[in-house]
Amino acid sequence: MSEQPPNPTTAPAPEATDATATPEAAPAPGTADAATVSGSATDDATVADAVTVTDDATTTVTGSATGSTAADVTADEAAALRAASFERQRRLRQEPRFPGGPAADPAGSHHERRIRSFQPRRSRVTTGQQDALERLWPRWGLDIDGKRVLDLDQLFDGLPVVLEIGFGMGEATAQMAADDPGTGILAVDVHTPGQGNLLGLADKAGSTNVRVANGDAVILLREMLAPESLDGLRVYFPDPWPKARHHKRRLIQPEFLDLVAPVLKPGAVVHCATDWEPYAEQMLEVLTAHPRFENTAADGGYAPRPAFRPLTRFEGQGLDKGHVVHDLLFARV
Repeated sequence: MSEQPPNPTTAPAPEATDATATPEAAPAPGTADAATVSGSATDDATVADAVTVTDDATTTVTGSATGSTAADVTADEAAALRAASFERQRRLRQEPRFPGGPAADPAGSHHERRIRSFQPRRSRVTTGQQDALERLWPRWGLDIDGKRVLDLDQLFDGLPVVLEIGFGMGEATAQMAADDPGTGILAVDVHTPGQGNLLGLADKAGSTNVRVANGDAVILLREMLAPESLDGLRVYFPDPWPKARHHKRRLIQPEFLDLVAPVLKPGAVVHCATDWEPYAEQMLEVLTAHPRFENTAADGGYAPRPAFRPLTRFEGQGLDKGHVVHDLLFARV
């Protein structure tokens, strides 16, 4: 994903998480993902944790869970309590953090058996970000729910559209939108503060060519985009998942490119950038091997940074630490 504030799930700056997923074991039924539950659990949402089955097939429910002193219930009643708890947790995962704003889990993607290349998380939303979400989400935001195919011509008033997966706090995306008002940017991320920040930056700059999509980009590519509808794809500083056992979580994989190729117009460019050398090498290898993409660099290697891709604060910090940033530009054939 593009640059974001540091967090425990990402590698050294400017690498960050990206908004896609690829196939993983679903979480245990009824577990609450802290990244997708709005607010803390209430008493009835945690009652199952306070239930213990005794030898005589009865269950003791403590007063801290029920609000009463103590009560003996049957095993069937305890099962009903657990079922009610799990259902409440499921509803909490689906409730939007801000009414009318981005949904907590628009497509239920974390219940699919997929290895995700991103880590949803809840972070503090500033007053300005909240204001932008409440004012602008109904106009410029959309949830990736997998229930419809987007009409990009209508969504962007006929502009050519590029998809950006992972935009962090949105500074680079807002600048590219302002610099090129003739291109629509469909920007995907799962980070609520970043979504609000990008909307606010676009509004402040007077840019009307940005739409913010909330959710899993794999679902967007697979179910919500028409064939040959995109004029480009941008993936800047996705999470490198540096540990070997996590390499399967990296976004740029052959299976991902199989999803990307059909929705790109012929000649559309996939533009990737990373400061993680081993990931850059994997990107180059995977893109070069794919039959639907051709390297635009004459020597078959990395490309110079295009002028339209801003040098961001986080990228600058990486460069100061001696990181080497690689850009890759491959055209869809």
